[in-house]
Amino acid sequence: MSKQEHLTRLAQGVPSWNQWRDQAHLGISVASDTGASVPIDGGPTYDLELREALLAQADLRQINLSRADCCMVTLKGADLRGANLKESIFYTANLAQANLSSANLLGADLREATLESANLYRTTLDVATLATADLSYATLRESSLRGANLSHANLTGTDCCLARLEQSRLSHADLTGAALYTAQCQKANFKQANLSQADLREAQCSQTNFQEIIARQADFSMAVLSLANLVGATLHSANLSFANLSIANLCMANLTAADLSRAVLIGANLIGANLYQADLTGAMLKEADLREAMLNRANLTGANLSRANLSMANLRKANLTDADLSYADLSKTNLSEAQLDGARLKGAKLPNGVIQP
Repeated sequence: MSKQEHLTRLAQGVPSWNQWRDQAHLGISVASDTGASVPIDGGPTYDLELREALLAQADLRQINLSRADCCMVTLKGADLRGANLKESIFYTANLAQANLSSANLLGADLREATLESANLYRTTLDVATLATADLSYATLRESSLRGANLSHANLTGTDCCLARLEQSRLSHADLTGAALYTAQCQKANFKQANLSQADLREAQCSQTNFQEIIARQADFSMAVLSLANLVGATLHSANLSFANLSIANLCMANLTAADLSRAVLIGANLIGANLYQADLTGAMLKEADLREAMLNRANLTGANLSRANLSMANLRKANLTDADLSYADLSKTNLSEAQLDGARLKGAKLPNGVIQP
């Protein structure tokens, strides 16, 4: 059957198409009459009613379904490479294992869609709606999702390396084990998302909202998190070495056993943060606000804490060897059993209120 005959049959309605395919043509490519793949690359197919259509394994390369209603359609394993799906509706559609690489899904509605293990390499998904969609183990490498809504989406194990996620919404999303290496996440909203064991090395996350995220054992090494909101974030055993957290808000964050070695935290807000046993070796904490922070048993060897506010902080058994505490506020700070060998205290306000000469 030719390409035009396939389109003609589809135009007769989904029930007729599904019955024909179920009865006699299981597994046939929509765009082929033999075994060869023939892409549907004609004009827009707005007149096709595809709601609930069975198109699993179909060859739909470069098809134009812009603004089409594809609600509840079955496209599992379908080939949609380079397809124009701009502003199309795929609500609750099954696109598991589909190949959507280089497709245009600008502004598409993919709410509750199944995209498990789908190939979305270099796909355009700007301002698309993917709320509660299943994107587990999908490939979104180098894709553009600027302004997209991914709230409550399942992105477990998803490859988002080099993806564009600026101003996207990912609140409550599950990104456990996801790869976001060098992803662009500026001004994105990850509030209460799960980023445990996620890879965000070298990711660009300035002014990003990470409020109350769960990011145990996540890797943020060398990431840019300047001006980020990390209030109440759980970063237990996370890797933040060499990360830029300048002026970031980490108030009440859980950073127990986190690796912050050589991290830049100039002017950061760490009020009430839990840094028990954290590694802050060589960290830049100049002018940081660490009031009431838990720093007991933390390693601050060679850290720069000049002009930092450490009043009422707990530094019991902390290692401050060779640390720069010049002009820091240490009033009412617990320094019992802390190691201060080689520490610089010029101008610091000591726990008893005396200014060190």
